Amino acid sequence: MLKKQNIICISSIDWDFIWQGHQEIMSAFAKNGNKVIFIENTGVRTPGIRDFSRIKKRIRDWFKGIKGIRKESENLYIFSPLVLPFPYLRLARWINRRLILSVLERWMNVVNFDNPIVWTFLPTPISLEIADHVRRKLLVYYCIDNFAVSSPSAKKIKRSEERLIKKADLVFTTSQELHKHCSVHNDRVYDFPFAVNLKRFERARDEDLHRPKDLETIKSPIVGYVGGVHKWIDQDLIKEAAISHPNYSFVFLGPLQTNVSSLSKLKNVYFLGKKDHADLPGFIKYFDVSIIPYLITDYTKNVYPTKLNEYLALGKAVVSTPLPEVRAFNAIYRDVVYISEQGSGKFSDVIERALAEDNAALRGKRVEAARHNGWEARIEKMSDIVEEEVRLKELDKEAQWKEGLSSFYKIARKKALRCIVITLVLYTTFFRTPLIWFLAEPLKISDLPQRADVIAVFGGGVGETGSPGKSTIERSRYAVELYKEGYADKIIFSSGYSYKHNDAENMRLFAISMGVPEGAIILEKKANSTYENVIYAKEILNKYSYHSALIVSSPYNMRRAAMVFKRFGDGLKVLYVPVKDPQFYDKGKVVRLRQIRAILHEYLGIVYYWIKGYA
Repeated sequence: MLKKQNIICISSIDWDFIWQGHQEIMSAFAKNGNKVIFIENTGVRTPGIRDFSRIKKRIRDWFKGIKGIRKESENLYIFSPLVLPFPYLRLARWINRRLILSVLERWMNVVNFDNPIVWTFLPTPISLEIADHVRRKLLVYYCIDNFAVSSPSAKKIKRSEERLIKKADLVFTTSQELHKHCSVHNDRVYDFPFAVNLKRFERARDEDLHRPKDLETIKSPIVGYVGGVHKWIDQDLIKEAAISHPNYSFVFLGPLQTNVSSLSKLKNVYFLGKKDHADLPGFIKYFDVSIIPYLITDYTKNVYPTKLNEYLALGKAVVSTPLPEVRAFNAIYRDVVYISEQGSGKFSDVIERALAEDNAALRGKRVEAARHNGWEARIEKMSDIVEEEVRLKELDKEAQWKEGLSSFYKIARKKALRCIVITLVLYTTFFRTPLIWFLAEPLKISDLPQRADVIAVFGGGVGETGSPGKSTIERSRYAVELYKEGYADKIIFSSGYSYKHNDAENMRLFAISMGVPEGAIILEKKANSTYENVIYAKEILNKYSYHSALIVSSPYNMRRAAMVFKRFGDGLKVLYVPVKDPQFYDKGKVVRLRQIRAILHEYLGIVYYWIKGYA
């Protein structure tokens, strides 16, 4: 097996998704002394509402690590990049490439990760661009799906996949149909269907495992399925079988990825959700029949079901719809799988036959078929091919060093020119146009002042101006004006920031110098963020039984403050009266960098508050 190599894996799934070949192969490489970074799925389509939970999880995973990178185990790192969700839009691709490569290249430098093998499961433009911008040893494409027919929005992937297949040094495929598909563009294509972790499943077969709690109340015989409950499952087929055999229990293990309301109504159909891959053998052990109930479509014609060998490794009878890859498997292993031809009632009839015919001889035949499809042997064979290709590349590189050096400088010149052009465009866009003020406008909330119980001033510290004093004076002066115009009888100055003296104390002294009685001022000297400004100000309002307040702060801080008040305000009447024409936000002919930073700070603050549950 490969050893002492650096491997960048560009995955088509996330690390914590259903355990598949992606995790199995890369885990094996890492355990064998290779250093692996596993880049989680960057998407093949623009996400929709149903992807919200996955997006939220990605954001959380990003915060778990350093710039999205965390160490999973010895030699294995997971990279959860945050990217714009437009995989085929040129501008978004450019931004995403910079977001990913800026982190990836720094990490590679820190851990001495150079000259890697790039191994991609994902044929999107961003995968190609990552591979092209990394000085790699080899490019391997493992084609596991016909992505172009997986969904209408994924059809755009066809062009980039063709480019990837042509560019790849090696192409591995999981089915005969995918082998044909890739062989049109590359003659170095090898068929390696997904396999099974034999040690894990055989250990479960031989050990006396207790029945899982989730199955304790489910009566036998159990007809079981393992994997994502997705749109490719023939629900009509399952419904017909469940109604025809009310004494059978139909059990599904895996995350729900489609609407199953019609099946959920049936008393003998159970959806037990996703289970840890290590626990699956203990569940499958108690299946009486295992099923692969897929629709026959352009997509599933390319599918080699990973669960097939997992079922067989435990000696379980397998009933499948007539998938081409299952037919091919049966041709090799002498009809070890029951195949139900399409037609009403046939699937349930075959399940019944599989139950009736089950015996020790058939179970032994199934286990033997699985033993020919273990991951250990599969990965070893792939490694041999990769190692030979690396050896040939090294010989070729030695012979073509002049061409390589020339190509390097040519690429460097192109990058430098591109960088100059992009810098000029960005500089003009952000510093010489009103774009930043257009983007900042949604942050503003400005109400007309009305009579209230109190005026609450949120101190600026140095977060906005970069130096103490400026925003503090503006905000306290405006609060004094509102006080003198009779809009409230009390002023709260809230800030925990200190530069020689406390910020809230400075505002108090300024207000007193402007003629505000000391008895009309309340100090709050602990708050170090907008969130704390709101929480501590609310405590004061409750203490004095105040029910309304005018909030004074920066114009562009008001949106964040309003979000926190909405979450924690509990019936308070709050009006937002920001400082008028603050000096820091003077809209001159040229936008200043610190103004851009301040606006971006507010947007990042809103995202952070949303994640933390403050808004």
